[in-house]
Amino acid sequence: MSIFGTRQMRAAVIAVAAGSLVLTACGGSDNDNSSKGKTKTQEDAAKQSSAVIMGDAKASTGPAADVPGAKPGGTMTVYQEADFSHLDPAQSYVSDAKQLDRLLQRGLTQYQEDDKGQLTVVGDLATDSGKVTDGGKTWTYTLKDNLKDENGNVIDSSDIRHTIERTYAPFITDGPIYIQNWLSGSGTTYRKALPDGPYKGKHLPDSVLATPDAKTVVFKFKDAQPDLGQALAMPGYSVVPKETDTKEKYDTDPVATGPYKIAEFKPGKSMKLVKNTNWDPATDSVRHQYVDGFNIEYNHDDDDQTKTLLADRGEAKNAVMFTGQVATNQVSKVVGDAAAMKRTIQGYAPYVWQLNFNLDRMTDKKVRDAITYAMPNAQLYKLDGGAYGGETATGLMAPTVPGYEKGYDPFGKLKKPNGDVAKAKELIKEAGAEGKKVIYAYGNTPVRQQQAVLISKRLEEIGLKVVKKEIDSATWYEQVGKVKNGLDLYMTGWGQDWPAASTVIPPSYDGTQLQDGSSVYSHVNDPKVNAEIARIMKITDPAEAQKAWTALHHDIVERINPAAPIYFTKVFQIFGSNVGGLRYSSDASYVDVTRLYLKK
Repeated sequence: MSIFGTRQMRAAVIAVAAGSLVLTACGGSDNDNSSKGKTKTQEDAAKQSSAVIMGDAKASTGPAADVPGAKPGGTMTVYQEADFSHLDPAQSYVSDAKQLDRLLQRGLTQYQEDDKGQLTVVGDLATDSGKVTDGGKTWTYTLKDNLKDENGNVIDSSDIRHTIERTYAPFITDGPIYIQNWLSGSGTTYRKALPDGPYKGKHLPDSVLATPDAKTVVFKFKDAQPDLGQALAMPGYSVVPKETDTKEKYDTDPVATGPYKIAEFKPGKSMKLVKNTNWDPATDSVRHQYVDGFNIEYNHDDDDQTKTLLADRGEAKNAVMFTGQVATNQVSKVVGDAAAMKRTIQGYAPYVWQLNFNLDRMTDKKVRDAITYAMPNAQLYKLDGGAYGGETATGLMAPTVPGYEKGYDPFGKLKKPNGDVAKAKELIKEAGAEGKKVIYAYGNTPVRQQQAVLISKRLEEIGLKVVKKEIDSATWYEQVGKVKNGLDLYMTGWGQDWPAASTVIPPSYDGTQLQDGSSVYSHVNDPKVNAEIARIMKITDPAEAQKAWTALHHDIVERINPAAPIYFTKVFQIFGSNVGGLRYSSDASYVDVTRLYLKK
C-alpha cells in the first residue's frame, strides 16, 4: 500500500505520500542519541507482522467489546495535511484514505485487533471470515441480517457482486487488483473479462462469482487463494451498493455503510462526519460510534499539527492526527515532556521510502547504481522524524515483511549511511554520464521540499544536471503513477497490504500490472521477474514461498535496481489530552480510529 499522504502506499499494509505521505514526519530530532532507546526497533516490527488469525462467527458478532473508560458524545477534530485523493472505496489505496474508510465503509471482512497488535480476520458484512472448500479454491460468505447503507437501503449479495464487478470498469484506476487478478487473469488482462464493469448489463460468470440467493456470495478461483479474507478487508473492496452507485461521481459523494457518514464536504478545506443512524452496532464486532462526529480540517502540515496538539489548548484538546506525525523539529520537545508523551503512540510502520527510477528513461544501470550509492539516507530520514521517524533502508522489503533479512545490504548503507560519493562519481564516469540531465520530482510539503534540497545537491555533486519539478502532494500518486509521467526520479513509499511479500513484490515489480494508476512506479517489466512472480504465486507452502520471494527480492535489487532504498519508516503521533482510546494499529499503521472517544 502506498504510504500516504496523497495517493500513496499500496501494498503492504497499508501506503506514502509524496509530499509527505501519510507518513509525513515521524518523530525524532537532530539530537536523537538521548532518546534512541525509546524508539521502535526491528524486533517490534517483526512482532507487528505475525501471521493473522482467521476468526469464526462468534468473533464476527457485534457489538464490539467496549473500550475501557469510553464515554459517548462530543465532536472530535481531525487535523489533516491534504485533502483525501479519493472517496470512492475502489480507488482507495493509501493510508489516509484507509483511516477515513474505517469510519465510513464496510466490506465482507475486516481486522479485529488486540492490545498486542495481533490481527484476526473476522466477518464484517459477512457472518465469519469465510468458509473454504475445494482446497482453497472456493470461498463462501453469508451476509449478516439488518445490513443497510446510510439511506436505509438493504445490502444484499447483489451489492457485493456489483462491488467486485465495478472494479473492472475503466474509471477505476487506483485501487487494489488482487481479487480481479485471482478471478480473471494476471496483470491488466483481467479487464477483458468485464471491460465496462457491470454498467451495460454484463456480469462475471457464475462459475467465477456466484450469488445463489440474497444472503450468499461464492468466489471460485482457478488456484487456491488462502489470502482472500485479508484482501477483502482492504478499503478497495468495501461495498458500493448498486442502487446508489454514481460511477465517477461516487468519488466525491460516496454512500456510507459504517458508523459515520459525510454531512458536509468542502474540497481542499474541510469535511464533516456525523453518525450514520442506519449503522447497526449489533452487526459490527470492531467499530464504535462513541463521538457524535468528526470535523476534519485540511491544510495542517505536520509542524502545525504538532505545535497545536502539543500546546493542547481549546479545540486542540479534542483533536487527533489521522496520518500526521510529530514534526521533526518538535520531536525533542515532545519526548522531553512527560505529560505530552502520555498522549502519544508509536509503531514500526511497514513502508519503505524509495527513490524510484523511471526505467523507461533511466536505462543505464550504472547511473542508477551511482545514485543509490550517493543518497544520504541518514540525513534524509532525520528530516522526517529522525530515530522516531525511521532508519536507513538497505533493501526494498521492510522489516515488517516476513522474510526480511536484517543483514542484507548490497549498497553498503549501514557502513556509509550518508552515501558513498566517491563510488558514485566513479560509476557516473564509467557510464559517460557526466552532465546528464535528470528530471527529479518531489512533493510540495515541507519535509519533501527539505529532502529535495539534499537530494538535488547530492545528484549534482556526483556529476548530474538536475531539473527539479515540484508536484502537489494531493495528486502525487496520480501523477507519478502515469506511465508517461515525463519524470526520471521520484520518491514513493510502499508497505505490505498484509504480512506477506506477495503484497510487496507483485504490486511493485510485476510488469504485467503496469498501467496508469498501478503501483509499478519504476516501470519494471522484466520477463524473468514476471515469470518468477507467476511461479511463486502458485506455491502453496508458506515457507517455500517466503524463501522464493527473498531470492527474487535479491534479483530485483541487484540485477535491476529499480529504486534506491532510502529509509524504513516509524510512526510517532500526538493527540489532544481529552482524547481517549489511543492505540497504535498494526493494520492501519497509525492510530486506531475505530475506538476513539472524548473523555469529557
